[in-house]
Amino acid sequence: MTDTPARLLSLLSLLQTPREWPGSELAERLAVSPRTIRRDIDRLRALGYPVEATMGAVGGYRLVAGAAMPPLLLDDEEAVAIAVGLRAGAGHAIEGVEEASVRALAKLEQVLPSRLRHRVSTLQAATIPLAQGDGATIDPRTLTVMASAVTGTERLRFGYRSGDGTETKRQVEPYRLVSTGRRWYLVAYDLGREDWRTFRVDRVSEPFATGARFRPRELPAGDAAKFLSRSMSRMKPSMEVDVSFLAPARFVAARLPAHLGAPEPTGPDSCRLRASVHDSLEWLALRLALVDCEFTAHRPEQLTDYLRELGAKLTRAAVGQAQGEPPKQITGQTPEQTAGPASGQR
Repeated sequence: MTDTPARLLSLLSLLQTPREWPGSELAERLAVSPRTIRRDIDRLRALGYPVEATMGAVGGYRLVAGAAMPPLLLDDEEAVAIAVGLRAGAGHAIEGVEEASVRALAKLEQVLPSRLRHRVSTLQAATIPLAQGDGATIDPRTLTVMASAVTGTERLRFGYRSGDGTETKRQVEPYRLVSTGRRWYLVAYDLGREDWRTFRVDRVSEPFATGARFRPRELPAGDAAKFLSRSMSRMKPSMEVDVSFLAPARFVAARLPAHLGAPEPTGPDSCRLRASVHDSLEWLALRLALVDCEFTAHRPEQLTDYLRELGAKLTRAAVGQAQGEPPKQITGQTPEQTAGPASGQR
């Protein structure tokens, strides 16, 4: 790489991952000599980036928190605002920011001076966001530790609570973080099970990067998102859904989760959704009702039966309120049976 500005940007991008890079590895990555790497490190330092070097036969470099922010064209207030916003977005898996917010947060917190990191933590602890959706809240620090381990190809240790409440200790080679919009999952190779696994991040406790590097393995599926989908499909039976809506396809598509697919127009003011889903019956019924238009469920039969029962319950609730009667207790289903869709982790 002979273009010096482009090489400096590539070098800075590598150094922004929270790990130590041997000079020989940086030289190999950028296709230059170790001497060129040393000169480029000096250039970055002159620009204000706090690059620390370690002594030894090979030597290494890493970007550390300095006494001041590097020249990112951000003042202290802007840096704090961005960090807090990224933490909020990462912690609640807001669709649209997802993995990008975690990567950006990991990079930003890596170079924030200690005084600004303290301000970010203080502000975060003093505020409570109004959570939306049915996903579990994630500690952003858990996500940043995992994101750093993924980027630095570093083995990870953590405690894990399975769906039945069993507590285990895991050591994994993290591959990717995947956001479904409602939950975060870690796709990783489990060293104890000697196989690939998916883990719900909200069930992870005390993640710790061990410092041990590993060579990434080849994932059985094409990418982490496909692997997660297949893993979740194996854990839950599929359900063939056929629903007609008395509303334009664009209107309905904007109000349904993307994983259900796009409805096909059947007229200017009607459409039909045919999809194979793995969500729970209860969750699917509520999502269809939230589209806020007339619809008809053609199949499966258990969906139409549940919608009929749900409609009767809602009608009784409305009539009871109008007459001033207390709501009747609903029996026959436990809270576990009416919970949201099961996870695909093991």
